[in-house]
Amino acid sequence: MKKFLSVLAFAVLSLPAYSANDTYARQAKTTNYERHETRTRTRTYSPAQTYTAMSARYDTPVMTGGASRGEMYKSYNRTAIPNRSYAADRTGVARTQVKRKYYLSHPFFQPTAGKFGLITDLSYGLASYDMDITPLGTMSDTLAKWDMKQFAIKEDISYGITDRLGVLLMGRYDSSRYKFDWSIAPDDTADSSGFNVYGVGIQGRFADTAEWIGTLSGYYERQKHLADEYALDLKIGYKVSQATMYGVARGWWVDFKDEYYGNGMSGITSDGTVEAIFLAYNMDAKDIMFFEGGLGVFSVLDEDWTLNLEGIFGHYDWHNQAYLKAAFGWQPNDWFAFNVYAKAAIFDSAEGKKLDFYGTENGVWALMGKAELDNYNEMAFGLQTIFCF
Repeated sequence: MKKFLSVLAFAVLSLPAYSANDTYARQAKTTNYERHETRTRTRTYSPAQTYTAMSARYDTPVMTGGASRGEMYKSYNRTAIPNRSYAADRTGVARTQVKRKYYLSHPFFQPTAGKFGLITDLSYGLASYDMDITPLGTMSDTLAKWDMKQFAIKEDISYGITDRLGVLLMGRYDSSRYKFDWSIAPDDTADSSGFNVYGVGIQGRFADTAEWIGTLSGYYERQKHLADEYALDLKIGYKVSQATMYGVARGWWVDFKDEYYGNGMSGITSDGTVEAIFLAYNMDAKDIMFFEGGLGVFSVLDEDWTLNLEGIFGHYDWHNQAYLKAAFGWQPNDWFAFNVYAKAAIFDSAEGKKLDFYGTENGVWALMGKAELDNYNEMAFGLQTIFCF
């Protein structure tokens, strides 16, 4: 068998293509590389505070530097540098040299003016569900498992026009295998690979203070032979000592090339007859809107190590889904970061849904029955490298 229709449901709904951290079409929207900034752990002290001889060991250093901008970065390597005056009171001054670090894996990262961001995302995703078909007529096999496995590599290139406005180009190459695993009949399988997704976007940061950061971004994405998508992404974060807590809201309009979408395959039998099967998610797919929202936290564990957690709930036309994502990052310097991430659906309303199942006979489509879904499963794992130069 060969693939009949691309698996848009999973291309759109799979867990993390404009993303700093996520692999299928919705990924594209879940990972915007906006700029991040994290507040320092302590308050900013006056740059000229002095201590008496009783504080000669300098265990309470004085922080120096710009208060407003310094608070937007995480400070490390605070080294007390004595500056002693040998006057009668032996007064000493301790100052701290602050190293600011700009975390590339932060969910609000985007390159500043004149800089490029390059994110390479290598991922493995899988999705599956069982089908129990109630036939309208006679079927030789009514039990099957739908299964998809996909390797993908995605490139996002962003450029900072200003510190608050950036542009992004993205593309994804994927290699997928689809299968209807029948309980009795031979399996139907299909392979597909190619440069199947690309897009452009504008990223804007409308708020950036010592405590708050906010971004609003817009994207266009094309899934080859399937659909055009137009998306808006809003993030608002609150900075605390070693973390940024944030909320996410996304919406996108999908313009399908046909009036229906779902999973299906077609093939030619030994006698030359063309046969096809199709599980329909929506047979009137015009002006489809998807929405999702959730909460996340980005935390600095140590100078070089970070953790990002997200919980998202979304409405994706024919079903709703909740998923969790975790990303663990390592950044040894200011221009390179490495992330590993995982995401998985923890709830999906597809469980128990009954969808129309179609087949062809002598080239004519006919409704064959209702397929009830069970054991819905969806997850992804990935590695990312991030450069800023």
